[in-house]
Amino acid sequence: MFLLLTLFTCLSSDAKVIKVLAIGNSFSQDAVEQYLYELAAAQGDSLIIGNAYIPGCSIETHYNNLRNDKPAYVYRKVVGGVRAVRNKKGLRSIIRDEQWDIITLQQASHLSGIESSYSKLPQLKRLVQSYTTNLHVTFLWHMTWAYAEEFTNERYAPYDNNQHKMYSMIVNSMLNTLPKVGIKRVIPSGIAIQLARYRLGDILNRDGYHLSYTLGRYTAACTWCEVLTGRIIDGNRYRPATISAEEATICQEAAHEAVFMQQSGRYMVF
Repeated sequence: MFLLLTLFTCLSSDAKVIKVLAIGNSFSQDAVEQYLYELAAAQGDSLIIGNAYIPGCSIETHYNNLRNDKPAYVYRKVVGGVRAVRNKKGLRSIIRDEQWDIITLQQASHLSGIESSYSKLPQLKRLVQSYTTNLHVTFLWHMTWAYAEEFTNERYAPYDNNQHKMYSMIVNSMLNTLPKVGIKRVIPSGIAIQLARYRLGDILNRDGYHLSYTLGRYTAACTWCEVLTGRIIDGNRYRPATISAEEATICQEAAHEAVFMQQSGRYMVF
């Protein structure tokens, strides 16, 4: 009995409660609004997840919205595995809603490989920080993914409609910008998706740029879970019924390898 009580106490004390806010768009929706809470819960951790959502929102638009307190956001919040949605919210109120441990920033997908489009990132980070209620908040960068190879859209034109070129430009833009802003930690969803593509095929998008509802979103959620909690995702027992055990293993391995690569300073997967 004493042994069991001791074990329970150790497990309980090791559990983490993490509050994370994504200031993003539909790509953060793909990554955090499904599967992420369940993956963390399966390993004994609890997440409070916020997503400040505007479709296709860029760094510059987030900055202008925050500066002008524009009520332009759909605020999605996951607590206890239940998602609540509130419309027409301002970013200031979203930032103040919780004492967030982690706030993530990202660029709109079509601009993610255009380095000049990151010019407002320093101002955005400073302004977000000025409204936080947690003095020890940590900023992370969400590295998003390249489009599917066969995607046909004008947004793909700056990358010559080439997945490998887009991926490389995303990496270079990020590496050239983040050190100047003081963001040291990255959630490498883009690496994980690329690695999973090599094993599963180029099937991780539902429309050429958003992630598929199953394998794509699950891979991104696995990547977020490992970075946020610091626990290796390989072997996590949670998977939705729509994903096979073999597919879940591939997604988890891609996520873990992506985190390891990024933390080792390696980004090129070609």
